[in-house]
Amino acid sequence: MTMLTSLLDPLSAVFSPAPSATPVPSQSARSGTPVWVALLVGLLGGVLGGAGAFGGAWRSSGALRQNTERTLEHERTRLLNERFSTAAELLGHDEAACRLAGVHAMAGLADDWTERRQTCIDVLCAYLRMPYTPAVEAPNGQANREVRLTAIRAIRDHLLPDTPPETSWSGYDLDFTGAVFDGGDFSKACFSGGRVSFVHATFTSDYVLFSDATFSGGKVLFSNATFSGLSVFFDRARFSGSNVYFNGAEFSGGGVSFDDANFSSGIMNFLAVRFSGSRVRFGRARFSGTAIAFPIAEFSDGAVKFDDAVFTDGVVRFPSTRFSGAVVTFHRAQFEGGVVDMRDVGAWSRPPSFDDGLLATPPSGLLLPEPLPGPDL
Repeated sequence: MTMLTSLLDPLSAVFSPAPSATPVPSQSARSGTPVWVALLVGLLGGVLGGAGAFGGAWRSSGALRQNTERTLEHERTRLLNERFSTAAELLGHDEAACRLAGVHAMAGLADDWTERRQTCIDVLCAYLRMPYTPAVEAPNGQANREVRLTAIRAIRDHLLPDTPPETSWSGYDLDFTGAVFDGGDFSKACFSGGRVSFVHATFTSDYVLFSDATFSGGKVLFSNATFSGLSVFFDRARFSGSNVYFNGAEFSGGGVSFDDANFSSGIMNFLAVRFSGSRVRFGRARFSGTAIAFPIAEFSDGAVKFDDAVFTDGVVRFPSTRFSGAVVTFHRAQFEGGVVDMRDVGAWSRPPSFDDGLLATPPSGLLLPEPLPGPDL
């Protein structure tokens, strides 16, 4: 027996069934540790080392990715700020053509820059609030008017019901305080949320359209607005959930129409409104679930017509209202559950006109003073 055979004999019992004439590859001659163990340890070390290297590379990749994203966002913000500066500069240009380009540039920027959309809208509204005298015959008068009408149209187009949600301006604030409107089209616009202010605005000459508009939330203010020498149309407009205020407004000429409008909820207030020479119509309007009040309103001239209106719910009140000269009519009005409350009128020198015999036997929805006052109240 050779020395090699004698050394392998003890192992042959462990690694039976077949003895080997040569050293087993998986055995360490020096330590007696199986080679497969050493290989496994080496493999694990390699894997762990590789994992460590991979983790380091991943962390480096993540840091690089974050730095790239920050750089791209910084570059995006820089470009958007440059676009804003350019659009604002164009809006302040002396040439009407440049201002027209500025309107389109600012509206387009508002679509692309959600974070600053309200700011872009504020700039367009501020342009409409700038001092303006309607005078088409003046130098550049027609061009200046066209720029303003384009700004109104750009705002309206972003309030339409079919505007994609990602570019809709419904719900944002619109500040037209003190603006002069010698025309403009808000037809089908959806004012749903936000604060819309026409406080101290002047509607003069030509026409302004709110036909088919929807007031479904938020607050809309026409307080102290002046309607003179033109027609403003709210025909078929829907007031459902908004608080709309005409407090202190003056209707002194032209006509304002709420024909076929639908007042289904919310509040509408005509506090201290003066109807003096204007024609205001609520023909075929439907009042169902809303509260409308004309406190301290003055019907001193012109005509206010509720003819063919339908009162199915809600309340229309006239506290301390003065019927003192204007022709106010409720001809063919239908009282089907709603209430028209005139018990606390302030003046009755020219009382409103109802259908023949209606004052003698008023329907349950019509509340008149008791006893019915004379014309000199």
